[in-house]
Amino acid sequence: MKLYPDKLAAHLAGGALKPVYLLSGDEPLGLMECADAIRARAAELGHSEREVYEVDGDFDWSELAAASASLSLFADKRLIDLRLPSGKPGREGGEALRAYAERPADDALLLISAGKLDRRSTSSAWYKALDRIGATIAVWPVAPHELPGWVAQRMRQRGMRPSREAAELIAERVEGNLLAAAQEIDKLALLHAGNSDGGGEVQIDLPEALAAVADSARYTIYDIADAALAGDAVRAARALYGLRGEGGEPVLVLWALLREIRAAAQIARAVARGQPQNVAMREAGVWQSRQRLLGAALRRLPDAAWPRLLARAARLELRVKGAVGGGDLWVELLDLALALAGQPLPLARDRNLRLA
Repeated sequence: MKLYPDKLAAHLAGGALKPVYLLSGDEPLGLMECADAIRARAAELGHSEREVYEVDGDFDWSELAAASASLSLFADKRLIDLRLPSGKPGREGGEALRAYAERPADDALLLISAGKLDRRSTSSAWYKALDRIGATIAVWPVAPHELPGWVAQRMRQRGMRPSREAAELIAERVEGNLLAAAQEIDKLALLHAGNSDGGGEVQIDLPEALAAVADSARYTIYDIADAALAGDAVRAARALYGLRGEGGEPVLVLWALLREIRAAAQIARAVARGQPQNVAMREAGVWQSRQRLLGAALRRLPDAAWPRLLARAARLELRVKGAVGGGDLWVELLDLALALAGQPLPLARDRNLRLA
């Protein structure tokens, strides 16, 4: 049985629980809240004894079989809480999970919290066996364009009535970090408790959000490269300075940018020789999911720009390796990112640049 996170509450309220629930995904807040909801409902239905198993490289899968065969010491129902961060149980673990699905414990509910599962995992015998007798729930990250709506809905659930600008500000500041967004929303709810307008809701406009929300964004090297390819110079700069503030390594930023520039330069050369762009992208090893992003950069910049970007990146590579000297490496990385975005802003030369 496949369930979706937004349908879980209705399912749990509907009566008896499934013997197995498998949660998977790489969105921490969604996984945590789904697991908490299942645990709470299980406790209401008498699963008062809880056994927690953390699966790591040394985990003994015979413990699951033993848990399945044993009975509660106190004649209570049990919750077997199995944590599988990698999402890959391996051959022994897959066999143990399949065997459990064939003979689940009569007095227990098995809750599995796993990392993101790939297609091979969801096609495996153990996954199909668990899906037959239980429920599988995949928790996906919220897409950037959906995040303001997600923020607004959660604020309404906490008794607030946000303006569009307030919800957009929170979404922009947390940069996809749902856990940080939830914390900021909880903070706003506490700060404005008791300030309702008589209708039971607290109006939150841009000034209230600005006064309370911290910049909780967490950046990666891929955020910089993706923003630059998309032509979003401001977001690329914000991500680069955010990563610098978090102690990021310049060599990794350069690697992410150089990888995209090399691929684009190769594709631009092939297309100039008459090869179809989709074929050139495939031969350059560009994943289908990234072809649209890279295609936008190729349309935005002229063919002559790619050799220049490649030469600039090569000089930076020498800087990183210590072969040549120069100025502030982060500023030069910003120059490169903004050039890739098609907007070599003069501000890139300002070493005191701070983008909120």
